[in-house]
Amino acid sequence: MRRDFLKKITALATLAGVSPLAGCSTDTREKPLAGSTPEPDTWIVPRGQGLKITGTFLDEISHDIPHQNWSRTEWDRDFGYMKAIGIDTVIMIRSGYRKFITYPSAYLMKKYGCYKPSVDLLEMFLQLAAKHGIRLWFGLYDSGRYWDTGDLTWEIEDNKYVIEEVWNQYGHHQSFGGWYISTEISRKTKGAVEAFRAMGRQCKDVSDGLPTLISPWIDGKKAVMAASGQLSKAEAVSVEEHEREWSEIFEGVSGAIDACAFQDGHIEYDELDAFFEVNKKLADKYGLQCWTNAESFDRDMPIKFLPIKFDKLRMKLEAAQRAGYSKAITFEFSHFMSPQSGYLQAGNLYNRYKDYFNIR
Repeated sequence: MRRDFLKKITALATLAGVSPLAGCSTDTREKPLAGSTPEPDTWIVPRGQGLKITGTFLDEISHDIPHQNWSRTEWDRDFGYMKAIGIDTVIMIRSGYRKFITYPSAYLMKKYGCYKPSVDLLEMFLQLAAKHGIRLWFGLYDSGRYWDTGDLTWEIEDNKYVIEEVWNQYGHHQSFGGWYISTEISRKTKGAVEAFRAMGRQCKDVSDGLPTLISPWIDGKKAVMAASGQLSKAEAVSVEEHEREWSEIFEGVSGAIDACAFQDGHIEYDELDAFFEVNKKLADKYGLQCWTNAESFDRDMPIKFLPIKFDKLRMKLEAAQRAGYSKAITFEFSHFMSPQSGYLQAGNLYNRYKDYFNIR
């Protein structure tokens, strides 16, 4: 029955001189119906009051969100969508996680038996970044041993070789703009200061001072494991505890880390200003750039993860603007904001974002 129906649809489309998939566009911006009046401006909040997103992570490993299986064609198109809204920075979330890697690392394939990727994504991303006038920050390797043991110093040894290997093979690209220390923490963690300092300094030393970034999370009410069915937890860090612990960490990594972009999705929306104010004060005190990682996926729903409701993203960007942050990056454009994402809602989020900032 279904086969007969599809045959009829295809036949009718052929007679009409169109493809049966002609209506499937990669641009999801609404197009007015013939003879209809333009959509009225129904905004009841001031527009353009938030900090614009000018950077995004690239989650090419897709550890806990679906892989979109894009070729160079789709990635090229996505870089164009990014550039159209002012994104000038892309950050590889990690170059590898456990056995899956993004470039054919001789070291990692030999040591861990990592799987050889079908495409050198790092080379592709560096080429596309150059084409679109974007800078790429390289994310280090995550062996997974930190998540298994709670000790971050495990990551130092492997990344000694990865940093050297990557810079020797890819450092000639003009679009290679910086380094992302990819291992995430939320509070005082065993070996964190030592690991961030060691890896950050090596990155800067081999590349003649290219900048380094970390993106920790705040141990708030919504800081639960992605694999958990919970949406929140009873215990959460206070603003005072957060300030005290991160003052120690920032002091320890000063000079090795240049920017910090706290993930903004683990606290409630009415807590944003208090935590953001502390983050900015600490960053200024220890000479770090204060960015925000404006998560474009929704942590408030039992389905993990879907594109975020626009108003939630808006409120977070407005809080970052009020706090005086210097840059907003997001996790992550290609899945949760791109017009060609596998999630239909992502293209709608892209359109609402453009409307809010009056981007044409």
